[in-house]
Amino acid sequence: MTTLANQVTAGRSLWWRVAQDFLDSRIAAAALVVLVSIALAALLAPWIALQNPYDLMQIDVMDARLRPGSANAAGDHVYWLGTDGQGRDLYSAILYGLRISLAVGIGSAVLAGVAGTLVGLLAAYAGGRVDATLMRIVDLMLSFPTILMALMILAYVGKGVGNVVLTLVLLEWAYYARTARGQALVEARRDYVEAARGQGLGGWRIATGHVLPNCLPPLMVIGALQVARAITLEATLSFLGLGVPITEPSLGLLISNGYQYLLSNEYWISFFPGIALLLTIVAINLVGDQLRDALNPRLQR
Repeated sequence: MTTLANQVTAGRSLWWRVAQDFLDSRIAAAALVVLVSIALAALLAPWIALQNPYDLMQIDVMDARLRPGSANAAGDHVYWLGTDGQGRDLYSAILYGLRISLAVGIGSAVLAGVAGTLVGLLAAYAGGRVDATLMRIVDLMLSFPTILMALMILAYVGKGVGNVVLTLVLLEWAYYARTARGQALVEARRDYVEAARGQGLGGWRIATGHVLPNCLPPLMVIGALQVARAITLEATLSFLGLGVPITEPSLGLLISNGYQYLLSNEYWISFFPGIALLLTIVAINLVGDQLRDALNPRLQR
């Protein structure tokens, strides 16, 4: 009980220090505010958007490619960010696109994190041939170009949000596995692990109940950065026509839809979704960098 109480106390002090570090860094605090605002806007899209851009009953083709600040044909509301080639309000389309992009990024990062962490813990505690075999598989996965493998897989399985998430999980779990294994090998030499063994606890129970909580900080940092990476990959795949189908919103797909109009000076169709994608990725990366600095005392300034 004393060991558990000490771990809980240490965990509370750690996250209090992380919160203090975020408050001390204006850039990180601003990035966190931007990220929370983007997430809330995506969640509240059905209530704050002017229209459902993928409901054909709410779209008027007469409003196609209107410049930012133009009113619709009926004159009852203004398209502040303009409309795309199909007459969809870009402001509304971006809000709905953020929902898909964040869902793909967070979903793939969480699933890949769970799978990779379990593989890493298994490799660390099994050792021997199991460890060697799993790590060679990890090395093999990390040696492949991610975008090329994603294109090949999606060309075979087809478009779809579910297929994109599963593809990203298949390609990203190895990052977590390597980190989890390395951290577990370090933690396995700690005194509290020896004490748990002395109490007769099994290896897997020690790994999941004692070692895993102490491996979470670096894994959380990787997870935050992998969310941004997954959003970027999804946008790239959708831009190339192999990600999200045209019947569903996505920031990458919105940018792709406006690409053909760039030469006709209708820049806003791609520009505003691109800005939303840029802000999302930069905010996630800044938060992830600050989280890394806060959780690693050697990186603190």
